[in-house]
This record gives sequence, structure tokens and C-alpha cells, in this order.
Amino acid sequence: MTGRTRPVSRVLMTVDAVGGVWRYAMDLAAALAAVDVSVIFAGFGPRPSGEQMREAQALGALHWLDAPLDWTVVDPRALDGVAVEIEALAEAQAVDIVHVNLPSQAAGLRTGIPVLAVSHSCVVTWFAGVRGTDVPEDWAWQKRLNADGLRRADAVVMPSRSHGALVEATYGAMAHLTVVPNASRLATVLPEKADMVFAAGRWWDEGKNGAVLDAAAPAMLWPLVMAGPLTGPAGQGVALCHAELPGALSHRETMERMARAAIVVSPSLYEPFGLAALEAARSGAALVLADIPTYRELWDGAALFADPHDPDAFSDAVNRLVDDPRLRRALALRAQAKARRFTPSAQADAMLDLYTRIASVKRSHDLAAAE
Repeated sequence: MTGRTRPVSRVLMTVDAVGGVWRYAMDLAAALAAVDVSVIFAGFGPRPSGEQMREAQALGALHWLDAPLDWTVVDPRALDGVAVEIEALAEAQAVDIVHVNLPSQAAGLRTGIPVLAVSHSCVVTWFAGVRGTDVPEDWAWQKRLNADGLRRADAVVMPSRSHGALVEATYGAMAHLTVVPNASRLATVLPEKADMVFAAGRWWDEGKNGAVLDAAAPAMLWPLVMAGPLTGPAGQGVALCHAELPGALSHRETMERMARAAIVVSPSLYEPFGLAALEAARSGAALVLADIPTYRELWDGAALFADPHDPDAFSDAVNRLVDDPRLRRALALRAQAKARRFTPSAQADAMLDLYTRIASVKRSHDLAAAE
């Protein structure tokens, strides 16, 4: 954007501290700061840890609002205050763009500030991807609310073409949909690799498919470490018994362990993007990934793929890499090369172009209305 006049310098961005949205928001905010765009965070759901709060506050103002995340409630009336809180904060902070990381948060917004919605995930596409079904009837309101938010937004962003196709199959075609891949900072110095298989995820989430990977562990020639929480904020849980389980780690601790692993596995049934795979690729690990559309789109030719329903498929793929160091090295290098495309600066440039576009359209409409 150097040398180009743009009407965007302040962005209100919604965030939660539960999953990948936090990492997405922090990395994007840091990259936007490098091009003189400041981010004000509006937090929803369970409060962040002290480490998370310090990370956010180093990048911009953090306002934690008294409203839940859509997927943690059973009654849509619990979300009635979301739009009002976002509108009030956006006006008070005099922002140029409202960037919501849950499409439902755009539903009902009456602000005149342009709104961009990113679909990282939703209950409806989760059911389609994980269980192959429509959302249960008592959660049908989720589909209506997300549809309202997607229609309300001035721009809609997907992290992959595969997720975009799933969203459009669920909610209908969207003329204002754009794909902007997620990003991760590339590692510069990597430690020596250990004979270890590593995986990271919110294992309480059925879509992360932790039970299948855990069942594969006894047949693996190297030890499997599965980092991440086993219980979720709404009482979800999973019992794992074969892998090493260090529990929930900070992002820094997770990256340190991942950097030492020669092989990283992601068994997910559903991934709109799959940040763990990107972080593993940038760390120089060989990848074993579930054979799902998103991973094929992003990592075909740079990973081994396994049937996500078959523990033996994962152990066989891991053992193939254990037994073949040349293949392991080749795949790690190919994955690293692909990872270089997904940088925070590239993501920030694409997002800033979108911000500028919708802000310029809004400004043109305002000028026309004033004449």
C-alpha cells in the first residue's frame, strides 16, 4: 500500500481466547502495525490467560466484552447484546473498519462503519465436515444467524478455497467472497530434530479427531506427543491413553516442542485452514495429514495423507517416514517451501486491500448521498 492513499488506519477486530482465532488475530495485528494500521481488539467468550492478555496489549487496546461465543450457547437470546456492544465500541474508538472473526457477530449490526467477516469455522460447517449431516434442529438458529451475518458483511473472507466451497454449499453463493489464506511467521533458526512424532490441537473438539490418532500411537515406531487440552469450555471432553499428553501448552511452548519434532501429524476431520500444519511446515517437520479437501488443497505433494477414520493409516504413514529418512527430508523441504507463501505480510497486504476497498465504497456512497 506504499504511496497509495487509503482511508483505513484503525480496525476493530473481534477475537476469542479459545482456539485458532487468537493466533490469527495476533499475527495479523502485528503485520498490520508494520504498515501503520492499528487494531483494537474486542474479546468475547472465556477470558484470556495472563500471557495472552499481555500479548494482545502489546499490539493494541484489548476490550473484553460481556458476551459469549455463538457456539457456546444453546439459546440465541444469549447473543442479543453482541451487536450493541460491537457498535458502541466501534463508535467510541472511531475505527474505519469492523472486522469480525465470527460471521454471527455481524448479524444485526446497524453501524455505518464498513464490516468485514471472516469465516474461520462455524457449527453448521463443522457438522457437515465432521459428521456429514445438517446441523441439529435445536441449533438451526445458528445457520440463520450466520447467514444473516454473511449477508450483512460488506466483504466475506475464507482462509481456503475448500472452506469457501463448503460455506457456499451451506449458505448459498456469495458475490463478495474472497480467499485470504492464514499465515504464520517463518522460523529462522531451528533446533536439531528428535525422533519424535508431534501433534497439537484442541483434542476435546471431535473435529480434531484425537481419538483416532491416539489409537494409532501403539503401532508407531517413534513416540507420539499430543499437546493440547482434553476438555472444552462447554464441557466437551475426550479420553486419550496411548500418546504422551503434556496438556494445554502456551503457543510458545507448543512451537518449541513442534520445532524439535521430525514428524508432525494432523488427523483433523474438519479444517477450514489448519494452522498447526502450517506451523509444522515452517518448523521443518515432515507432515502426515488427514486426507481432507483443505489439506489436499494446501499441501498436496508436500505431505503424506491418511484416511482420517483409520488409525492404521496414520501409523503406517508415520512409520514409512521413520524408515525412510530421505523421503522424510524431501517432504519437510517441500512443505517448508510451500509455507513461505503464507506470510503475515502477504496476509496483511491482502486484508488491507479489502479494508480499503470496502471503506472506499462506503465513502463513495456517503459522498453521493450528500450531493
